[in-house]
Amino acid sequence: MSSSHVLVLNCGSSSLKFAIIDINSGAEALSGLAERLAEQAPLIKYKYNGAKHNIDLSAGDAHQVAIEKLVELVKQLKLDTHLIAVGHRVVHGGEHFTKSVLINDNVIDAIKQTSALAPLHNPANLLGIEAAKKAFSHLLQVAVFDTAFHQTMDKQAFLYAIPHALYTEHGVRRYGFHGTSHYYVSTQAHKILALPENNSRIISAHLGNGCSVTAIKNGQSVDTSMGLTPLEGLVMGTRSGDVDPGLFSFLVNQLNYSAQNVDELLNKQSGLLGISELSNDCRTIEEAAAEGHAQATLALDIFCYRLAKQIAAFIVPLGGLDALIFTGGIGENSDVIRAKVVSMLEFMGLSIDNDKNLAARFGNQGIITSQNTPCAIVIPTNEEWVIASDAATIAQEQ
Repeated sequence: MSSSHVLVLNCGSSSLKFAIIDINSGAEALSGLAERLAEQAPLIKYKYNGAKHNIDLSAGDAHQVAIEKLVELVKQLKLDTHLIAVGHRVVHGGEHFTKSVLINDNVIDAIKQTSALAPLHNPANLLGIEAAKKAFSHLLQVAVFDTAFHQTMDKQAFLYAIPHALYTEHGVRRYGFHGTSHYYVSTQAHKILALPENNSRIISAHLGNGCSVTAIKNGQSVDTSMGLTPLEGLVMGTRSGDVDPGLFSFLVNQLNYSAQNVDELLNKQSGLLGISELSNDCRTIEEAAAEGHAQATLALDIFCYRLAKQIAAFIVPLGGLDALIFTGGIGENSDVIRAKVVSMLEFMGLSIDNDKNLAARFGNQGIITSQNTPCAIVIPTNEEWVIASDAATIAQEQ
């Protein structure tokens, strides 16, 4: 094994996703997830040489302990000598970062400053960075930002129609997220479809528990559905997406909700879960809908309608369409949702091919429409590869 591997860390508030990736081949030498951190029964699940294993942690163990256990595992498997860098996913870079950067004190300060815009994500990302710096002090640490890809948007796309001082003094604007995923699948689409990067119009739909759509013109993000936070835009697993801002006043003044109650409602109790009253898992809802569950059917209908409406709206900044990409857990696997959405977009020249749509699941990519221009295509995302690649590039430049 050559010294061409990067450790990728994606640190959430109660989880830590990790992988060691060979930047030459893209192969994962090790991958896994530490979950339920700082809670009861935390554990690390990992895959090595095709076999799955678990490491039990003690109740209350958090990120630092999980990374220490990960270090022990990496050394035990003799993978540590092959690492050249650690790449960190950071959710919110604000306007500070337009690309991935080598982490230093100034970068950490900027991530801290931006934490007010992503209070659930950036502090957790910082925990991972600090823990990794202690555990892998000999390695370069690189930050890769979800928001960076969207920094090419014009002001007409990213500003809200609110007092301008809120932007100039407090950074209130639309930032967008899932940028690493949108970037990856759009670059893959250019290769697969032989689209010239300097003359292409792509809409990328990243659909998972969190969902966003991005309009990509000539390789650059020109508009995206998420905003100041990941709450704006589409219906998601537990997030409402777009609602009337007046809902906040109604809930607070009429129903005596606190600001925290409203935040909890819109972020954790809404979306597919809130409508269906069953689950935030699309598979569960699809199964229930197939059995005639009315609210599950309604949840799918609302999800697909809002998605199709957003895709159609992005024809405006693009001036046309060459390709529509489906990616993310739902986008890559739900032939039901893809078929419903494409059927709503037939006026744009899209027409689903049922056999191709069924074939493009469970890791398989492919065009799912019967016409080639424009086309809808499924492309599995690989955010870890982008993080590893950026980290390796920056490390090799030092």
